[in-house]
Amino acid sequence: MKIGMIGLGRMGASMTTRLLRGGHDCVIYDHQPEVVERLVALGATGTTSLQQMINSLERPRAIWLMVPAAAVDDLIKQLTPLLDAGDIVIDGGNSYYRDDVRRSAVLHASGIHHVDVGTSGGVAGLERGFCLMIGGADSAVKQLLPVFKTLAPGPDGAKPTPGRKQDSGSADQGWLHCGPHGAGHFVKMVHNGIEYGIMAAYAEGLNILRHANIGQQAQEIDAETTPLRDPEMYQFEMNLPEIAEVWRRGSVIGSWLLDLTATALAADPTLTGFEGRVSDSGEGRWTIQAAIDEAIPVPVLSAALYARFSSRGDADFANRVQSAMRHEFGGHIEKPAAPPEVGN
Repeated sequence: MKIGMIGLGRMGASMTTRLLRGGHDCVIYDHQPEVVERLVALGATGTTSLQQMINSLERPRAIWLMVPAAAVDDLIKQLTPLLDAGDIVIDGGNSYYRDDVRRSAVLHASGIHHVDVGTSGGVAGLERGFCLMIGGADSAVKQLLPVFKTLAPGPDGAKPTPGRKQDSGSADQGWLHCGPHGAGHFVKMVHNGIEYGIMAAYAEGLNILRHANIGQQAQEIDAETTPLRDPEMYQFEMNLPEIAEVWRRGSVIGSWLLDLTATALAADPTLTGFEGRVSDSGEGRWTIQAAIDEAIPVPVLSAALYARFSSRGDADFANRVQSAMRHEFGGHIEKPAAPPEVGN
């Protein structure tokens, strides 16, 4: 199948490469010429403008956008006058599902199809395949099946689920038409909200293990510090890389995220290459907003999102307010920050 690819960042480039390997004809565009050149060397057709890209595709055209959510509206505005009725715009980034509903209505007025595809797989998707969560009209989705089948992991991506009927659908291939416009990104939104919670659980658990030797450290005795009871119970020097490794083998908490964590710890047991500022690209917030609208309790996912805010210093002023209040009502003097941790 011939398809246009706009946005050749980490995932966009990997997806294009996977499509080329699968025999698809990819016409590509990106504002960074060097990225285009690398993929042209693999067989893609490079273009230097949106107009040139559109002219290089046959009708009905399929154009896959792999750009930040904030850039989608402007890009669609530029593309719409260049497209014809029957063409398909696929948004494979992490757009808000409400924006998909709005955009699909605007494009529909011009006879242009909109398909939203929540895409998961990260940089490893080139070899492992990408999990695809799809929203849009049946007719447009059917036209794109060759692309979805190539990008997805296929049946070998996981062991068959016991008891699942073989004719249940395409989910065991790694792609799923989840519903109408917005459904794909709604599923991906919740997927990423869950991801926040899982990551936070691993991080907090490993942090407890890291400090299991606190009983070996000299304890301050003052009115500002809760004393450590039973320091003899905290005499463990835990090897975090090895613990992560053993958890990978037969444990009920094994996962690909744990595999990646083990890899990172094996390379740098103290993770000194990271400052611990954890970004969020929006999906966690949107998941919690949906939970509020649905009146569904999500305390774990909420806490995981707020932990990301705190990691970036966004709780600093609130913490200063608390220190100020303690000083005002009790004369408590703020203790200096402990020196940065080194080693395990």
